[in-house]
Amino acid sequence: MSLTAVKNTFDTTEPTPTQDHLPRRFGDFPTLIDALEYAAQGERGVNFYSARGVLDVSASYATLRSRAERVGRKLAGMGFERGDRVALIAGTHLDFVVFFLGCQYASVLPVPLPLPTSFGGRDGYVSQLRLQVESCRATAMIGPDSMVEFGEEAGEGLGLKFAGTFAEFEALDCPDGTLVRPETDSLAYLQYSSGSTRFPHGIAITHKALMANCGGQGRDGVQLVDTDRCISWLPFYHDMGLVGTLLTPIANQVSVDFLATEDFARRPMQWLSLMSRNRGTITYSPTFGYDICARRVSASLLKELDLSAWRVAGIGGDMIRPDVINNFAETFAEAGFKPTTFVPSYGLAECTCRELCAHWPGHGSGSGG
Repeated sequence: MSLTAVKNTFDTTEPTPTQDHLPRRFGDFPTLIDALEYAAQGERGVNFYSARGVLDVSASYATLRSRAERVGRKLAGMGFERGDRVALIAGTHLDFVVFFLGCQYASVLPVPLPLPTSFGGRDGYVSQLRLQVESCRATAMIGPDSMVEFGEEAGEGLGLKFAGTFAEFEALDCPDGTLVRPETDSLAYLQYSSGSTRFPHGIAITHKALMANCGGQGRDGVQLVDTDRCISWLPFYHDMGLVGTLLTPIANQVSVDFLATEDFARRPMQWLSLMSRNRGTITYSPTFGYDICARRVSASLLKELDLSAWRVAGIGGDMIRPDVINNFAETFAEAGFKPTTFVPSYGLAECTCRELCAHWPGHGSGSGG
């Protein structure tokens, strides 16, 4: 299949639906692949929006499964073996999701790596990439087109089987290999910790731990219902974004709308606009996300927002400040936001993003993930 044909498979003018016929299962699967294949029996999926809030691309879980299988066969055909590590630069793009899942079909371990930040400059970022690729013993590094120069420089001399873009990998002419499905006790991926107390170190996550965590978050943490829809701008290289708003929705069959982290930083109100337009019910953010929205909202936009469907406003990842919570609730009360929507949470990459959901009165009870 040509790259154009692959792209057209995903192009759509409508996001995946919030509701469908498929009965909800709360992560009770042996592996992430089993969870994806069950979700693929329904119509829900993932949707990626531009900085202006326009739908760029939409893919059902069935479409994700199909393309991920092709990536898995190509990895196997290129000689990647069970347990090999593939570093994936984790931009908020459909390609990252496809390749993360594609690695599962070859029992290859994806290792999400961060995008550049404003700290350290180019040399610092390249150095960080190289250190992480070396420390996880990756045999390939793949990323978006915008990161190709960084990746090539970081991987120089490391003897990688492949270093390039997602599109370049898919365009490779090589025979398909045999899919190597994972087992429940095998590793699903390696994730680097946030590095808040020391240099980021790799954490090995098994399929069994991941499914237990995702099931607990869906069943007990946020207590999913049929009308739930997730909205997220969180990065895929952090556990709140990777586990909380990508893998947990797959394991619990929830449609998700994504806004790139860098686009949120430039236009934070697009997050709340998406919540309003798409009737989002679940989203997560560190405290600063709520703070910046309350500070920047205009009177005219406030009148346009309808946040009455919002029922879980997860907050964690940094210090939870009561003044920020109260200010946000007061600012957006006229848009239908309820203060009992806040769900303070805590997680560690080392514990697969387990939540301690301190439900506020009126939200319901739950013991967390």
